[in-house]
Amino acid sequence: MVFVRFLRRPPGRAICRHGWAVHFRKLALIISREEILIISRRHVIQSIGAIGIASSIPIRASAADPIRIGALNPVTGAGSPYGSSMQKAILFSAQDVNAAGGAAGRMFEVISEDSETSPAAGFLAAKKLVEINEVRAVLGTWSSAVTLAVAPMLDSAGIIHMTNAGTSALAQANKAGLIFRFSAPSERTGVSLAQGAIAQGFKRIAIMGINNASGREVAEGARKALEAAGVEVVSEVIYQPDQPSYRSEIQQAVVGKPEVLILGSFLPDMTIIVREAIQSGANVKFMAPAWAVTPKLIEAIGPGSEGIMSADYVSAHGTPAYSAFAKRFEDAVGSDPSGNYYASCAYDMVQSLALAFEAAGGSDDNTVIANALREVSSPPGQTVSSFAEGKRLLKEGEKINYEGASGPLDFDDKGDVEALFKLSVVSNGEVQQVRVLK
Repeated sequence: MVFVRFLRRPPGRAICRHGWAVHFRKLALIISREEILIISRRHVIQSIGAIGIASSIPIRASAADPIRIGALNPVTGAGSPYGSSMQKAILFSAQDVNAAGGAAGRMFEVISEDSETSPAAGFLAAKKLVEINEVRAVLGTWSSAVTLAVAPMLDSAGIIHMTNAGTSALAQANKAGLIFRFSAPSERTGVSLAQGAIAQGFKRIAIMGINNASGREVAEGARKALEAAGVEVVSEVIYQPDQPSYRSEIQQAVVGKPEVLILGSFLPDMTIIVREAIQSGANVKFMAPAWAVTPKLIEAIGPGSEGIMSADYVSAHGTPAYSAFAKRFEDAVGSDPSGNYYASCAYDMVQSLALAFEAAGGSDDNTVIANALREVSSPPGQTVSSFAEGKRLLKEGEKINYEGASGPLDFDDKGDVEALFKLSVVSNGEVQQVRVLK
């Protein structure tokens, strides 16, 4: 059962300033119970010629309209180590939903966009998803800056918004109760970095944070936790992004001779900071969120990356949901997903959203869907690890509790979940887990 849907300009609706060419980047989706394929404009035109139809006539094999969801992920920019695989996880998770007959009898249609890890680009992409594609939900915003840029618009449009952004300001943006965060606030990441530093026995610690919502809150969380534990913070430096050099900021941070430097950074700026600190002869170790300590950092820094520590979320390894996700990820991406917590979250976003639509009978009211999302993802209820399993039990009149590949999704009144962290270290060119931080 396959249909081709051509994305066209809705009557009376203005085209954004990017022009119509932007909307042909991902012009159509072939959706079936077996597969979801993103096809380019050229392939669409070829398909039209092959089957001899006009592009103004959509072909559908089902009378029920699909449920359109937007995958807004950082395929390029600072979030690029995660964005592409997040997008693929959303696609194959939607495949699983459709293979199980869809949610409330309706297929999921995924429309993918690149936020570019840029607030401006992310906003324009989100606006397109809402106004042109008319999505019911936007999944997978990653950086705090992008998420805060799009959240008010999505909130006012009544769009469900699933994110991995860490900024605490997200709580203030969640006026309609439609925002769900699948990872911890950035300040909690800073707390975990501080816990890791204490666990490693460091007594003199410096902090540097990029001047954005994420970096400032990582730095603040680390400082508060260290001060509460009676550990000396010898310096704290907030630096501006997108600089070619951070030598002066590094000098300020290491003047007090810290043993370790906690960085609230992203990959591009951390790469420069670590390289310049090593070149300056600074005798200091480095610790940062795992989103900055990636294979690309190790490749860029080389042997100097040995010993760099990171705090990262822990997926629900060993659970049925994680095993199913990992198999699908390896088939789609060709690598082990153990180092990509955000992809497991992206998979869970689709599975839990589909269960909410199923539980709500395919309601057209997103407030009803949001309430159902909390119900199907939290106790009490029979624990399930997949949409297919949960759908069967819902049809039997059972209450369910979806526990996903990323962990339990017991959303609080702010739309947040509780996440566990792990401390890892770069050893022999690889990021290796040291301990779980509680």
